[in-house]
Amino acid sequence: MPPLDDIAPRAAAPPVLVTARLTLSPPQLSDFDDSVAMWTDPEVYRYVGGRASTREESWARLLRARGLWALLGYGYWAVRETATGRYVGEVGFADFHRDITPSFEGLPEMGWVLASRMHGQGFGTEAVNAGLAWGETRWGADPIVCIIHPDNAASLALAARTGFVEQTRTTYKESPTVLLRRG
Repeated sequence: MPPLDDIAPRAAAPPVLVTARLTLSPPQLSDFDDSVAMWTDPEVYRYVGGRASTREESWARLLRARGLWALLGYGYWAVRETATGRYVGEVGFADFHRDITPSFEGLPEMGWVLASRMHGQGFGTEAVNAGLAWGETRWGADPIVCIIHPDNAASLALAARTGFVEQTRTTYKESPTVLLRRG
């Protein structure tokens, strides 16, 4: 079997995206404590897994977010306010090979999560639009999907504002799920 380096895509350094108010950069070790705080906030995890993440799970999430870039050439960014450096959340793309019907394996799946103190300020729309603009340079008009809990009205509204359209309702990990598609 060839070494992994011979079969994995050669990824350029993950890009840093800058918007009017935000900087999206590849996750760093220095993002860990802010990410842990976000993923233990009931307002954040209510619709994503339904329970607080442990430090171990948050660590694995950070490693996965960074590792996606090396293996797939795309991944998640840590989002911070440019002016203050305050942690806003995480936005990006993945292919998690989810066990879900209908399958969307092989398509980029966009995801976003913001610290609750950052909700309602337009940061989600700004960060998602920045990610989508980057994605369009990579995939053109190819489809991008996302999944959202049907009770997460704020996230569904953000998806609609950024061009996602409901494709179907399904179940993922025994939880009702809306599958949305853009493109």
